[in-house]
Amino acid sequence: MRADLVARSYADTLLSLAERHGGRATAEEFLRAGEELAALVDADPRIREFLTTPRLTTEARKTVLRQALAGRVPELFLRFVLVVVDKKRQALLRQIVLAYRDRVDEMLGRVRVAVTVSHEPDLALQDEVRRYLETRLGKAVIPTFTVDPELLGGIVVRVGDQILDGSVRSRSARIRRRLLEVELPQAAAAAV
Repeated sequence: MRADLVARSYADTLLSLAERHGGRATAEEFLRAGEELAALVDADPRIREFLTTPRLTTEARKTVLRQALAGRVPELFLRFVLVVVDKKRQALLRQIVLAYRDRVDEMLGRVRVAVTVSHEPDLALQDEVRRYLETRLGKAVIPTFTVDPELLGGIVVRVGDQILDGSVRSRSARIRRRLLEVELPQAAAAAV
């Protein structure tokens, strides 16, 4: 079975668990715990190796995870992680967390967007962009801003697989295409 399908299946299970044990608040608490765990995995190659090396037994992994996560994450979330390790799917923990985040966002009617701008946006611009996108998308928006100095101006927004390109470069390219597509009247074409 494909890794993304397996990750989504585990994410659905975790969301069901959260809904049965506290609903939205628990779902968001699990999300914070999962994002913390994913950040640890991303930050340290030794943690990735610990999760994937065949030299460790499942029990050894579970013992270390219990010690590292006890008190830092909800007990029910920790038990879920230990089941993932029992099933030998620990290499998918980061993917499970990302799939879970998508499911929680969907449940709460929000969407995450990547916003690229040409210069560092101040708080007023960030708020304006967020409000505009919320109006356009009809959902609460969680934007992540990045700066690309190569961008001449304007803004590029990525929502999932969709790109909303309002950059100066793309606008000028559209205008150029339109100008090249225009058919000139016969009299004007003869004069050129």
